[in-house]
Amino acid sequence: MRISASFTVSNIGKFKEKLLLWAQQFEEIVWLDGNGHANTYSSFDALLAVDALTTIKTDSYQAFEKLREFQGQAKDYIFGYLSYDLKNDVERLSSKNHDGLGFAELFFFQPKKIIKITGNTVVFEYLMMVDDEIQPDFDLISSEVDLKEEKVAVTENIKIKLRIFKDEYFRQVRKMLSHIHRGDIYEANFCQEFYAEDTQINPFKTYQKLNKISEAPFASFLRVYDNYLLSASPERYLRKEGGKIISQPIKGTAKRASQVEEDEKLIAGLKADPKERAENIMIVDLVRNDLSKGALKGSVVVEELCKVYTFEQVHQMISTIVAQVAPNTNPVDIIRQSFPMGSMTGAPKVSAMKIIEELEAFKRGLYSGAVGYFTPEGDFDFNVVIRSILYNATKKYVSYSVGGAITAKAIPEKEYEECLLKAKAMREVLEE
Repeated sequence: MRISASFTVSNIGKFKEKLLLWAQQFEEIVWLDGNGHANTYSSFDALLAVDALTTIKTDSYQAFEKLREFQGQAKDYIFGYLSYDLKNDVERLSSKNHDGLGFAELFFFQPKKIIKITGNTVVFEYLMMVDDEIQPDFDLISSEVDLKEEKVAVTENIKIKLRIFKDEYFRQVRKMLSHIHRGDIYEANFCQEFYAEDTQINPFKTYQKLNKISEAPFASFLRVYDNYLLSASPERYLRKEGGKIISQPIKGTAKRASQVEEDEKLIAGLKADPKERAENIMIVDLVRNDLSKGALKGSVVVEELCKVYTFEQVHQMISTIVAQVAPNTNPVDIIRQSFPMGSMTGAPKVSAMKIIEELEAFKRGLYSGAVGYFTPEGDFDFNVVIRSILYNATKKYVSYSVGGAITAKAIPEKEYEECLLKAKAMREVLEE
């Protein structure tokens, strides 16, 4: 049972900043921020969940079955993440690559405190056991008093290393192209890791900087004890809204230009680029196939195909695929049928994932997984964990990964340039 109270806030930007700073006292945090992007399918502008009453943490073995049970028993909001390596629960696959981060494969919690922001309205939804803290919490966050930020030792001059060097990247992409030319796969997402060892960062401040230069529509700050995700994700993985399922895969990237005229040329170029469109359409077909597994017959529809959206750092080509499901369909089953998301795997999906595991030099873990929540009614919304910094405070290990879709027309040098473009914001934030 949750007790809710609604407040009006005049300076919502300042309130959001103080809210996330206030949240740092808790060991379980999920912060989701739309950064003012108008999205047809979003329920709020920002959402915070903190302070676990109950949790589930597991490896990939029977992970979705355990989540199904946890979600069914909670009958409440649960927030958390799904790592990419849950692929091993969905298919007969394994993950043997290097893992510097050591995150659990799946973690969800039932929060005692949830705070939703829509426009200038802030709604506190607290479990009854802590509902007497609503007013004091609001008063503290909205007051003129500056909240004290915990002092964190940070590493100066962070040294970022590459898990694979440029020549190795080209070699592995060429191997992937040979699989494509042989007909093993049509497309696969090939990723590389950048990392720093024996490094300490301030997660809150690092997220603030990343969010300021990216202002992504599916940004998130996640803390699970000593593990952190600082994400500037532009991509929605999957949303359930009543009987409707929505997926919005991204495939196709172009840089931004400072001059309006030049920027518009880059948009037009991306819209017309046959390689980028082919990448996007292949993934749309894959998503249609994934959604059709649990959807009502004939209900899978492409609402938007290859539409270009502009963000602070890049232009992106996004498609929107929707479907209808029967009222009694289990929400966790819907996710399981389409996980991991097509935009981060390839086609055919299982073959692509096997080749990815063989050619990549790191375990993806939470990178290219998903962060989000389930509602008490069984609706849900999850992003795709890309354009993100991952941090294990105990191991003092910082990591960010980037990748791109490799198709028959891929040129390794251009793919490498695209990776560096996607990595730009994370590198800037860590190295400044």
